[in-house]
Amino acid sequence: MTDLAITALEGIPEVVAGDDLAAIIARAANASQLGITDEDVIVISHKVVSKSEGSVIDLRAIKPGKQALEIAERQGRDPRHVQVILDQSSELLREEHGVLICVTHHGLVCANAGTDHSNVPDEQSVVVLPADSDRSARSLRASIAELTGARPAVLIADSFGRAWRVGQVDVAIGCAGLTALDQWAGRNDRSLRPLAATAIAIADAAAGAADLARAKDSGEPVVLIEGLSRFVTAEDGPGAAALRRPAAQDLFRR
Repeated sequence: MTDLAITALEGIPEVVAGDDLAAIIARAANASQLGITDEDVIVISHKVVSKSEGSVIDLRAIKPGKQALEIAERQGRDPRHVQVILDQSSELLREEHGVLICVTHHGLVCANAGTDHSNVPDEQSVVVLPADSDRSARSLRASIAELTGARPAVLIADSFGRAWRVGQVDVAIGCAGLTALDQWAGRNDRSLRPLAATAIAIADAAAGAADLARAKDSGEPVVLIEGLSRFVTAEDGPGAAALRRPAAQDLFRR
């Protein structure tokens, strides 16, 4: 068995557009006396990534269209927020129970296209997902390496609901330097029986584990995981894109 150490980094300030997030993380890790190594995994809440990249929408600048107005009236929602959801979506799959199930431009299937009112500057603001979370993870990994001399894996996480379960769990929407999917198909179990479909979502498991080290209101958006070195890779790899279910296998599309 491998021991895991999961630590939320303290001292991360409120992040705004243009902030050097990699430098903020490096300073926080140094202040915690943990340091950063090539074997670590750094899990970052997407909101601080979005904020640093300027992916915060001012609703006062949004003019809702006809579809947004119709949906907002049915659901009793702010039509401007609905318009942001539609703008962030490549496809609207379902409208149920006051939630819009969307396919984002990244190919993620999630509620309200990942837009969120919580932990934003004011009531007139909405945070949206980074434009390319895998690219953001690769960029942060490279910047952290320049600042610290270490190249840890970097995950960008967001909380997702689950079609067959109650509650939300953090998953990886961006990934660099970690085996996102540990494929066991073609290998044997302990009884030497061949496995046909097993694939472990390592990046999602790491994101979910990281979320256990902080509270939703703790103001600790960055978590350091030690003990997953066997999944950390020198190459950035395919990213969290490897975890997206092909459309032909997606039950929401049937």
